[in-house]
Amino acid sequence: MRKLAVSLVAALLAAGCTLEPKYDRPAAPVPQSFPEGEAYRAGAVAPTAGKAAADIGWREFFTDARLQQLIELTLANNRDLRVAALNVEAQRAQYRIQRADLLPTISATATESAQSVAPYLKNLQGVPIPSVIRQYTVGVGFTSYELDVFGQIRSLTHQQLEQYFGYEETRRSTQISLVAEVADDYLTLLADRELLRITQETLKSDTDSYTLTQRMLESGQDTELDLRQAESAVDTARANLAQYTRQVAQDRNALQLLVGAPLPQELNDGPPLEAQSFLEELPAGLPSDLLARRPDILSAEHNLRAANANIGAARAAFFPSVSLTGLFGTSSAQLSGLFGNGSKYWSFNPQLSVPIFAGGANIANLDLAKVQKNLQVAQYEKAIQTAFREVADALAARGTLQQQLEAQRALVASAGASYKLSDMRFRGGVDAYLTVLDSQRTLYSAQQGFVSVELTRLENLVSLYKALGGGWQEMPPG
Repeated sequence: MRKLAVSLVAALLAAGCTLEPKYDRPAAPVPQSFPEGEAYRAGAVAPTAGKAAADIGWREFFTDARLQQLIELTLANNRDLRVAALNVEAQRAQYRIQRADLLPTISATATESAQSVAPYLKNLQGVPIPSVIRQYTVGVGFTSYELDVFGQIRSLTHQQLEQYFGYEETRRSTQISLVAEVADDYLTLLADRELLRITQETLKSDTDSYTLTQRMLESGQDTELDLRQAESAVDTARANLAQYTRQVAQDRNALQLLVGAPLPQELNDGPPLEAQSFLEELPAGLPSDLLARRPDILSAEHNLRAANANIGAARAAFFPSVSLTGLFGTSSAQLSGLFGNGSKYWSFNPQLSVPIFAGGANIANLDLAKVQKNLQVAQYEKAIQTAFREVADALAARGTLQQQLEAQRALVASAGASYKLSDMRFRGGVDAYLTVLDSQRTLYSAQQGFVSVELTRLENLVSLYKALGGGWQEMPPG
C-alpha cells in the first residue's frame, strides 16, 4: 500500500505538464500611431496628456444629472446587461465543473451481490452450495479517476478559464455600449425636442404671414398666388410638426426600453441640446493602448488563448491514458458479519489505455483545434482593426465638427437677418411674398442643420469615449 501511494503521488506530480503550444500574442495589424492630417488638427490632444478615457468614470464624463440618473437606471434594469452577467455566472460554473475533473471523486458505497446457483453444486469439501450466494460490501473509494499525465484535463480547464475571462470582458463591453447608447438616445430626444420647438415657431410665423397675406389680398394689395404660397408654407410646417411630435414620442419609447424602467419625470424638463457639455479633453493615446483598454479586444484575446489551450487537449488524445479505481472497506457473505473481524476489504484497479486506431478522429480533432485557433487569430486582429478605425473616425470628426458647427451657427445668424429684412420689405409692400418664403425656408433649413451638427458633435464625443474604453467605471478612481 505504501508503494502504491508513492506511485500515485508520483503520477499526480507528473500530471502538471501540458501539450499546449506556447502562446504568442499576434502583432497588432494597425499602424503604431493614429492618422494625422488636416482633419485631426483642430481636436488634437497630446497622446500622453491627461487621464486615459478608460480611467474616466461615466459620472465624470457625463455631467448632466438627468443623464446620470438614466444611466443608473439602465445599469440596474437593462435586460441585455443582466443576460451578460448571467452568462458570466454560467461560464464560471462551467469552469468549476471542468476543474473538478483534476481531482478524484470520492464516494461512499454500499453494495449487495446475490447470485442463484444450481442446488446440486458442491464445494471442494463436498458440502452443498446454497442456492443463493450473497456478498455485502461497504467502502470508500473512487472510480475511473483519470490521471492527467499529458495534461488533457488541465488544458480543457485552462480553456474554460479563458472563456470565463472572455465572458467577463464581454460584460464590461456590454456596459460600455449601454452607457454610450443611453447617452445617444438622450441626445436624440433633446435634438428632436429642439426641432419640434423650432417647427412650432416656424408654424406660428407662417400662420401669421398667411393671415396677413389674406388681409392684403382682400384689400387688393396681394395676389392669389401669394396667398397660396403662404398656405403651402403653413401646410409644410404642419407636416413637419406632426413628424417631430412622432419622433419625440418614439425617442421616449426607445429610451424607456433601453432603461428597462419607467422614465423619471425630471426628463420632461431637460435642458436644450446646446446646453449639453461633456468632458472633451480625451487623449487618444496610442493604438497599443487599446489592447489593454478595450474589453472587446481583451475578450477576443481570451478566446484566442482558449483555442490555444484546446490544441493541447487535442494533442494529448494521441497519448496513453491512465485511470484508477480504488475501494477500501469491509466485505462479508452475511450482513451481520459486515463489520466483524477479518472483514477488511480493499481493491485497486489501474487501467492503461493506448490509442491504436480511431479512424482518423484524433487527427481530425487536432486539425479542427488548429483551424479554430486560426479563426480566433483572425477575429482578434479584426477586433483591433475595428477599434483602430472607430478611434480614428472619432478623432477625425472631433477635429472638424467644431468648425462645421461654428459655420452653421453663422449661417443661422445670417439667414435670420435675411428673413427679418425680407419680412419687413414684404410688409412694406416692396417685395412679393415669394422672397419672404425663400428666406424663411433658408432660415428653417439652417436651424435644422445646426441642431443636426450639434447632435453629431455630441454623439461623436460619446463615440470617442466609448471607442477608447470609457464608460466602465462609475466614478473616477481615487
